[in-house]
Formats: sequence, C-alpha cells, structure tokens
Amino acid sequence: MALITKAIKGTKDVLPSEVHKNQYLEATALEAAERFGYKEIRTPVFEHTELFQRGVGDTTDVVQKEMYTFDDKGGRSITLRPEGTAGAVRAYLEDGLCNETLPQKVCYLTSCYRYEKPQAGRLREFHQFGVECFGTQSPLADAEIIALAKTIFDKLELKDIRLEINSIGCPECRKKYQEALKEYFSQYRDELCDSCKDRLERNPMRLLDCKSPQDKEIAKGAPVVIDFLCEECQEHFDAVKRYLDAQNIEYTVNPTIVRGLDYYTKTVFEFISDSIGAQGTVCGGGRYDGLVKELGGQDTPSLGFAMGLERLLLLMDAQDVPVPEPNTPDIFVAALGDKATLKAVELVKDMREEGWTALLDLNQRSLRAQMKYADKLGATYNVVLGDNEVDEGITKLKNMNTGEETEIALDTFVSGFYNIALSEQLADLEINGEEFDFGSLFGLNDSEGE
Repeated sequence: MALITKAIKGTKDVLPSEVHKNQYLEATALEAAERFGYKEIRTPVFEHTELFQRGVGDTTDVVQKEMYTFDDKGGRSITLRPEGTAGAVRAYLEDGLCNETLPQKVCYLTSCYRYEKPQAGRLREFHQFGVECFGTQSPLADAEIIALAKTIFDKLELKDIRLEINSIGCPECRKKYQEALKEYFSQYRDELCDSCKDRLERNPMRLLDCKSPQDKEIAKGAPVVIDFLCEECQEHFDAVKRYLDAQNIEYTVNPTIVRGLDYYTKTVFEFISDSIGAQGTVCGGGRYDGLVKELGGQDTPSLGFAMGLERLLLLMDAQDVPVPEPNTPDIFVAALGDKATLKAVELVKDMREEGWTALLDLNQRSLRAQMKYADKLGATYNVVLGDNEVDEGITKLKNMNTGEETEIALDTFVSGFYNIALSEQLADLEINGEEFDFGSLFGLNDSEGE
C-alpha cells in the first residue's frame, strides 16, 4: 500500500532509537547555560513578518530568498521564524524583561525554518540552541558567551573545533568601510551575480557573504573591516581578545567574518569544524547593539550566539562522541489470565508511582511471546504471574543480566524489588571493587543523596 504522503523535503524525523542523542545534546547545552546564569525562554514559532524584515535585515538572503511567509486568514503577513534572536528581542521588550535588572540572560532550544537546498547539516526545518544577553556593552560579556559556547563543546568532548573572531565595528566606522567596499566591487560590477549587483547599492557588506563561487573569488581581494575600526571599536576588540587570553581560549582573527544577518555590530565569531564537510560552522554569533532600538526599545547593547543542533549531531557521530545509552525498563511483568493481568496492572501502577520504569504486554500474548518482547525491550528484571502466583502471593523476580531468580512477595512487591535490586548492585560492586554511589541508585545527585 502506497503512503498517502511523505515528509516534506528538507525535514527529518527523529526516531526513538536516535532521540536520546538529541536529548543528551540539548540537556548538555541547557546545563552549561544555566551555570553561566542563562534562563530558558520559549517564543512562538511564527511572528509578524516585519519583525524579521526589520530585525534580520531586508538585504539578507534570509529575508530575500529563504523565509516561509504567508498571509493568515486575517490578511496579516506571518513568517515562520528563520532564526531565534528577533523573537527573543521582541519578547524582551513586549513582556517587560527590559524593566528587570540588567543584563538579562536568556537561552532557548528552538526550531527554525528556511527555504534552502537540503544537504548534510542544512535542512529547511532545523533546530538551534541559542543565548541572548541584553543590556551590557562590556567586552567581558563578549568573551563570556564565547566561553559558554566552548564549554558546551568541551562537555560534549568534541575535538578540533577552531574559534575565529572578528570585529565589524559600529555604524559610524562601518560607513567608511562600506564606501571602500563599494569602490572595490564597482570595478567588478559586470561580473557580479544579480543579487550582488543589488547589494552593491544597498548594503555592500552582504557581498562578502555571497555563496556564488565567482563572487567569493572577487571578494578575496576586498578591503577588510578591521582596517577601518574607530578607536572605541578597536579598544573593545582588543579587550575581548585579552579576556579570551585570560581564559586560555585559543582563537584566530579572521577579518572576512561578517555573519549573514544585518543586526551584527562589533564582535562577531564562529566555531568551525572540518569534520563534517562544507557545512562546518557549528556556532556563530556576536554583538547586535542596535537591534533592540531598531525593534522599538531603548538603546540596549546586546549579544548572543546560536549553534545548529543537526550539525553538532553530525559532528558527534563523525567523532564517535560517547553518548549515554537510553534508559531501559527496570522490570517487565508477564501475565497469563484475567486474574494475573489485574494483579500485573496493580503491580505496574505501584512500581511507576515509586519512580521505576515498569511495563507489561498490552497485547496479552502468549508467555513465550511476552518473554521475547521483554528481551527486545531490554528489561533488567522480569516476573511471571499466573493464577498460582496470585493465589499464593509469591512469584520469582529474574535478573535478565545474570539469570538469577529470587522469590518476592506480591503484597510487598515494591519494597521487595528495591531490596533485591540494592543487594545485587552492592554484591556486584563488591566483586568489582568499585565505590558504590547511593545517589545513582535513588536517581539523586551527590548532594541530595547526602
């Protein structure tokens, strides 16, 4: 039978056998961000189109070519978010975070949508982890968010990711740079792609971000922005480098980095890997000191970054990064007959209420089929209930790893299960000479275990 439809091109299903990798990556990023004082924010998947036109910039490829935009039933132009920053700034202003103590630090896990050619590491629906820091102009903040990104990579045990930084200056010193770029690229006007001919008049810096091979070759000889920095921007960039040096964070100054969105000012940076092909930028960010004001707020220096989760997952696979295995069921209860099934339902309920993962066969198959099912699930223990076991109030708990069986009373099943599991873990640790971690058994951390 043919499928009615398939997944839309550029989207991807994440199956139960793989989702633990996503969960591990997301949890690692959120935990690291929390240690730096960032709190999670969640914004709508769609916004009014003008938010992105004003925020991202109407000369960018994102706005001109890639956004998913439509009119809703009220005739309003709506766009699926192509990135996370503009929505976070809108929420910062609309929901009053701007009236709280500054700086305000927020982070997010979000889906984004861009109409691009699908390839490895580039999808039309993709996911980002991002942070935004509102209300500080200190170069210390620039160095801190770079340190946060590096902390996430270090916690994931990713290797050979290089940091490249640049400064694209403030609007004042960029004016001179824009003029120099316009003068340079005007020599090659006839050779530029149609999009870049338009950018040449409206925003010459966008030519440096063009994906056309011919335009990239022309751009190699273009002036570099750091030669046009004003004194204040140069001092800011020098301070960022000093703070990175103080944290032993290695970096390379790459004067060609401008980032693909119009809101950036001063510091911009990228973390790049050569392990996943052409889509090697796994994190990018920088300052956007004018964006809050552009979207209707007070003049508020701000900065942030975003990292592509799909690209990080590719990198983790390419480098064989160790990922914790998904949890398996603690116990599977096999039942034969109506009386046994009712008791199994009761036991499973009690076990779940105490925090254990307890399963039974919803299809009520034969005992042999239930045992095969339990084996596929990877349950650590199983029990078999029939009428005799229910009448006698006793069954046997089997450790599926060792094959050992232990009698257990049904009326004290939960406490009995705990005692058996504890004794077996202690015996195993004694054999292996390992120190026992009570916290892991109870699902607690060290401090809670104390």
